[in-house]
Amino acid sequence: MFERFTQSARTVVRDAVVTAEELRSDAVDTRHLVVALAEGAVAVPGPVATALRSVGVEPADVAAAARSAIAAGAVLDGEALASLGIDLDAVRDRADAVFGPGALERAARPRRRRARTRPFTGDAKKALELSLREAIRLGDRSIDAPHVLLGVLRADSPGGRVVVALAQDAGSDLVAVREALERERPAA
Repeated sequence: MFERFTQSARTVVRDAVVTAEELRSDAVDTRHLVVALAEGAVAVPGPVATALRSVGVEPADVAAAARSAIAAGAVLDGEALASLGIDLDAVRDRADAVFGPGALERAARPRRRRARTRPFTGDAKKALELSLREAIRLGDRSIDAPHVLLGVLRADSPGGRVVVALAQDAGSDLVAVREALERERPAA
């Protein structure tokens, strides 16, 4: 399947791995793919940026929302701490005051002594497989960045839900995002 990926799609996959490493995630999921797609669209505007903007969504906002979703998945469990009589918000406020914003979240993620490859989660694997199915459905011979985002959206995954939520906030919907991606993809 990867032999059908264009350079831009390969860059998305590579950048998703880099994002997972940067954010100290244990695995690469669809939110990492969305960060890579959106940040790539900001750096080098192309079909993904054009499609997102056509439905009222800025790629930079998508990247920020996906990064926030990743961070939210790695936060401490406030309810569990409250059951022990610990106010997580008070601890977070004090840690931020002493060590800077986000100190508690940074400390909560274990540091790795050596680099290791990060596996792809089931939803990321499914999204990449669905990107191939999207390319085939559209009669395209190769898989490009828009196909990857179509696969993420079709997988009904956490990364796709980030994009859909922003589209809905902009007065659009999943169907409009998919149609815009199909319209803006590179010629087959």
